[in-house]
Amino acid sequence: MRSVLIAGSAVAVLVAAGAITYAVAGEDGDGAGAVPSAGSADAGFARDMAVHHQQAVEMSYIVRDRTKDADVRRLAYDIAQTQANQRGMLLGWLDLWGLPKVSADPPMTWMGMGDMASGKDGSLMPGMATNTELKKLGTLNGKQAEIFYLQLMTDHHKGGIHMAEGCVAKCTVGVEKSLAQGMVDAQQSELTTMAQMLKERGAEPRD
Repeated sequence: MRSVLIAGSAVAVLVAAGAITYAVAGEDGDGAGAVPSAGSADAGFARDMAVHHQQAVEMSYIVRDRTKDADVRRLAYDIAQTQANQRGMLLGWLDLWGLPKVSADPPMTWMGMGDMASGKDGSLMPGMATNTELKKLGTLNGKQAEIFYLQLMTDHHKGGIHMAEGCVAKCTVGVEKSLAQGMVDAQQSELTTMAQMLKERGAEPRD
């Protein structure tokens, strides 16, 4: 599928750009070397998106073992590789800043939404799948697995885009804001791709 190939190319560019930004993540937009605080949007986004991304990686590797469809496997691989790389950058920045990777505050507190996600059944943030849904994905095969994965990942991307837009608005570290905007752009493109893939399988997003 041409759209999947295009999405994969865009992801590769984003990963390459992210690798470059890692080296300067300790600097603000003016290169002044400002370091965000533990309670800042910069730190909160890095911590929360690292957790959010980890689940996307997990779901993508589950579906790669449940289907032989080349387009779905390619999309899942692109998502897994991109989000694993981005997760590494986010956690690396926390190390560079000398900040903890976990917080006593509820997820999304940095967005003023700490009371939004209940964390019920493992869904810690908007868009995240529940433990029950992950278990179900691991029991499906073929077309059923493809559809459920695409639906879960559509929800996941919508939640991730909301968080990334929050960082674009609230974060102060220039390279982190740029990475967040890159996430928004790439995941919106993938949402279009996944909607088309669902349509081809006689299905649609869950919303």
